[in-house]
Amino acid sequence: MPDTTAGAVIWSEGFEAYRWASEHPMNPVRLALTMSLATSLGVLDGIDPIPPLDIDDDQLRVVHTRNYIQAVREMGADAGSPDAALYEQIYGLGDMDNPVFPGMHEAARMLVGGSVAAARAIADGSVRRAVNIGGGMHHAMAARAAGFCVYNDCAIAIDWLLHHGFDRIAYIDVDAHHGDGVERAFADDPRVLTVSLHQHPATLWPGTGWPTEIGGPGALGSAVNVALMPGIVDSLWLRAFHAVVPSLIGAFKPQIIVSQCGADSHDADPLTDLGLTVDGQRAAILAMRDLADRYADGRWLAVGGGGYGIINVVPRTWTHLIAAALGRDVDPATRISDDWMSGAREVKAAIDQTYAAEPVGEMGDGGDVGYTPWDGDSGVDPPPGIDERAFRQTDRTILATRRAVYPLHGLDPEDPRD
Repeated sequence: MPDTTAGAVIWSEGFEAYRWASEHPMNPVRLALTMSLATSLGVLDGIDPIPPLDIDDDQLRVVHTRNYIQAVREMGADAGSPDAALYEQIYGLGDMDNPVFPGMHEAARMLVGGSVAAARAIADGSVRRAVNIGGGMHHAMAARAAGFCVYNDCAIAIDWLLHHGFDRIAYIDVDAHHGDGVERAFADDPRVLTVSLHQHPATLWPGTGWPTEIGGPGALGSAVNVALMPGIVDSLWLRAFHAVVPSLIGAFKPQIIVSQCGADSHDADPLTDLGLTVDGQRAAILAMRDLADRYADGRWLAVGGGGYGIINVVPRTWTHLIAAALGRDVDPATRISDDWMSGAREVKAAIDQTYAAEPVGEMGDGGDVGYTPWDGDSGVDPPPGIDERAFRQTDRTILATRRAVYPLHGLDPEDPRD
């Protein structure tokens, strides 16, 4: 195995306490299954996971308001609070997406502590890479729960880095949903570049993330949005990624890359409409790691996020994520052990069947991750087997984003060399 000092894994079984209603699509069993799969494949051999930090309210308040934090604490302690209806209206606590659960404040705070622990491990030089699969709660706003997210660990970890020696941070979000909470937190901060590749906002909640959303007046060009049409396959998703992201990262010259690696871009995800395979998601993960190696001296902080194929998708994708952070890449053709498959089937039988598809016995789906690099020629024919309409739409998406932000970074939106 490669040198294990290359990366760190943040983990606590306490992450599983971030548990909504029993029928809720975000079931923390996906985290436990990921860790057990990574263990069964030997990815975690010799690795002592780092526990999350026990952070306090002051660290939450760098992003969230005092009153919101108090409301989260109060509702998690007593869902029958006389202020419950008011808190739902004002703070989104208790609605269909974000139902109240016991210990909500403590559980959400622990996820934040995991991402801050990852940031600290990188900042103190003990590792170059760190991964917290429990993190990625990118929708949480300053004073509102949203999209299954209570506290925004991504934004809080970035803020921590800004106060501990980093002043150029690139955040890349590949979740199927727009990384709206992180973008909003740093919209006027030129020290943070937020890049989100997501399903087109006209077709998926939260309805934001248009190419014309380019940051606040104090930091125009600091927000980059790539809005992809439903059904996009690996090769076109990767074409868009490589046509937009590397040039911007190269121009921005970050000291660290923070990646939100939501797995809900998969074709089998029950809540979204993108068409990636685990192979495509793995290719995206490795591409972000490569960008960190090329432009940020290898410093890479990766977190989880969305992903509602809790048995058939998330454990495989995030095992690839852990493996990438540790420099122990797993071949997608690797077979998964019968013992793990048997345990996954037992979990499937024990939980709500809506979000529990049959486990898959290999670490990939046989996806084709080859892609044709964008060359700026809108008249070029699509590769064999690629739908022409989807190909043309992807290229329109690429150009829309490049034209919106490239000039603000001194890049030519029409030149494929940029």
